[in-house]
Amino acid sequence: MIELDARTAAIRRRAREWARELKPLALELDRDPDAIHRHLDVGIVSYLTRMPVPPEYNPHPVIVEGHRFYGTGTLERVVFAEEIAVGDAGMLLAAPGPVMSGVLVDAMGDERQKEWFYGRILERPTWTFFALTEPGGGSDAGAMRTTAAQDGDALVLNGVKRYIGNAARADIGVVFARTRPGPLGVTAVLAETSDPGFTAEPLETLGLRGLRICAVSLDGVRVPADRVLGRHLRPTQRGMWAAVQGLNRLRPGVAAFGLGIARAAHEYVRTERAALRPSERARLEDLGHRIECARQLIWRAALAVDAGDPAAGALASAAKARASRLAEDATREALAFFGPGARLEHPLLDKLARDARGVEFMEGTGNIQKLNLFTGLAQRKPADA
Repeated sequence: MIELDARTAAIRRRAREWARELKPLALELDRDPDAIHRHLDVGIVSYLTRMPVPPEYNPHPVIVEGHRFYGTGTLERVVFAEEIAVGDAGMLLAAPGPVMSGVLVDAMGDERQKEWFYGRILERPTWTFFALTEPGGGSDAGAMRTTAAQDGDALVLNGVKRYIGNAARADIGVVFARTRPGPLGVTAVLAETSDPGFTAEPLETLGLRGLRICAVSLDGVRVPADRVLGRHLRPTQRGMWAAVQGLNRLRPGVAAFGLGIARAAHEYVRTERAALRPSERARLEDLGHRIECARQLIWRAALAVDAGDPAAGALASAAKARASRLAEDATREALAFFGPGARLEHPLLDKLARDARGVEFMEGTGNIQKLNLFTGLAQRKPADA
């Protein structure tokens, strides 16, 4: 069993305090995703605007019980994400901050790019986007059609992206595009939404509505050469390789979203159904056991990522697949405790069920995670198995 050290336990306690602030806001954000602009003064939002920003670029970290937090550790992020998702996963995803783009900039950016990017982040609350997925091809690099053509000292982007979180709110972000055929022909660039030719249109969704998922169009967007990420790295360390490494670091956090949603549903039943029949009590206890087991798997994956363990990618995929399935099972099970009219009579529980379904599609569906897990297991040496 993995136990938290004093530092991580401190941020967990603070996250629980912040999560209590979110519950009264959850349904408001679900009805109106733009409600996030009215709640930028909520304590959790202030933290998220700077998470993750590495210490060398963040002179004002969050200090909790004497510990400094920058949001750069994977275990720290998953513990934090679970607690906040119990309050509202939608608010967590809707908040401004570097999130996915920040992880990639940290992994691939040169010194000037990091100073530019993190400087923008810390200047004021700033939303970012991460544009990888395309209609018809998902995140499959081989099917990527967005192009980045050289034109003098700039790259010109043309193409479309789909299901891009916060793109309509964002100021800056990362776009993946193809410069040439082949597996090494994909590159990542820093782009600004104010650039001519960049448009983002929100898409209507049922779950995780606060994330404001968008369709993005790139029509002749010019990106200066100094905004190409990984220029100082070997070709094999750029583009999709970097994206995969970034997703491995982020997937335990997505798994934690699912775990938090499952826990919120479990706690809702315990609060609203004080009197339970023996069979119902057994079902609820079994669900609680599943939540505890999933938490240990997520923490194990997070520790593997932080340690640079070669098995981290497979563990991250296992954690995400397990947690997203648990979120759906837990919310459906919770609804069953309240009868046929549960979705109408318990709107918060209905929201949790819709949000749980949304987690399945974040950072790869269950089938993608199973393929990643199988590949990871197949590549392990017999002594590691």
